[in-house]
Amino acid sequence: MKKLILHSIIFAAFTAQAQQKVPKPYFPPAGTWEHRAPASLGIQADKLDAAIQYAIAHESKQSRNMDSAQWQSFGKEPYSEPVGALINRADPSGLIIYKGYIVAEWGQPSRIDITNSVTKSFLSAVVGVAVDSGLIRSVSDTVAGYVPPVEIYHPGQASEVITPFASAHNRKLTWEVMLRQTSDWEGTLWGKPDWADRPDSNFASWKNRPRHEPGTVWKYNDVRVNALALAATNVWRKPLPQVLKTTIMDPIGASSTWRWMGYDNAWIVLDGQPVQSVSGGGHWGGGMYINAYDMARFGLLTLHRGVWNGRRLLSDAWVSQSLTPTKANNGYGYMNWFLNTDHKLAPKAPASAFIHIGNGANIIYVDPEHQLVAVIRWIDSKAIGEMVGVLLDAFPK
Repeated sequence: MKKLILHSIIFAAFTAQAQQKVPKPYFPPAGTWEHRAPASLGIQADKLDAAIQYAIAHESKQSRNMDSAQWQSFGKEPYSEPVGALINRADPSGLIIYKGYIVAEWGQPSRIDITNSVTKSFLSAVVGVAVDSGLIRSVSDTVAGYVPPVEIYHPGQASEVITPFASAHNRKLTWEVMLRQTSDWEGTLWGKPDWADRPDSNFASWKNRPRHEPGTVWKYNDVRVNALALAATNVWRKPLPQVLKTTIMDPIGASSTWRWMGYDNAWIVLDGQPVQSVSGGGHWGGGMYINAYDMARFGLLTLHRGVWNGRRLLSDAWVSQSLTPTKANNGYGYMNWFLNTDHKLAPKAPASAFIHIGNGANIIYVDPEHQLVAVIRWIDSKAIGEMVGVLLDAFPK
């Protein structure tokens, strides 16, 4: 009996000692963020600086005038005219977060800039909260069952009603295929036909393209993303920026300066009130305007699989689904979680790393194995993989 008690005491002491050796993860409080010198955390400062200089040297070739940049990216498409806000961008900027602490920053990280399709990751998050809370019973449910006829708000004009999930094809679409961009949703929304987004070179097929069975073909398409945003707005019965603020951004201590903007014509009548249905990116303007610090907080939330300082904001199941490769594109999870499972995205990074990516390029690199989050804004998209490799050289192996 004495031996049993002694063993229990030793085991308890060993367990307590082991727990003491595992520091509690650091989460920055609202309004502040602790900085640490790179060397104090075992980071090679010269190599870290080399990574930053690489990012600056490989600035995006797109114009800093966002009207011009939008034309450079999408001007050859039909219906390419912007219908949302486009504000000129700043210099290349970014943040490096290691073990929760800021170890480097450059440019103007406090500047509010468009983040383009990183907006999709925020949209995915509010859909995830809807699933976690039971507003959406399952991602396998068809979206049509959640979206009634939608009244479009036209000030001073007769009302217009649309049924975005009523066609024979669209009735089959689930939340899952919408999130994975494998829906092949058909139709026109906010003046933009689905076929006009990144059309193929065969003009004859634009309006009479073949329909693909949901889940079989992946296509990056912002009209369909906006259809998902409209569906989510109907589920929440309130503007999605309000949902994001209360369920994600306020709990992670984000600033009050981010804005999620929609298009000038993207207004619906919801419970008797005009509500803007926001866009999932900046393809035609709008989307998320945000600083690098708030992007980094969101990245830190995804690094910790939906937990912020002991509080779960996104379920572990949702994060797992977001990180599960799409059958039609194994480098893509739920929007806009780009995966590195085949090392094509960032050859020198772990397979478990993932990146929230937007045009520009704006990225949030998330690396659980290295406890690393990096926000890199306005880097040439072709330089992303090499930039990650140069950055990782600075960190403990």
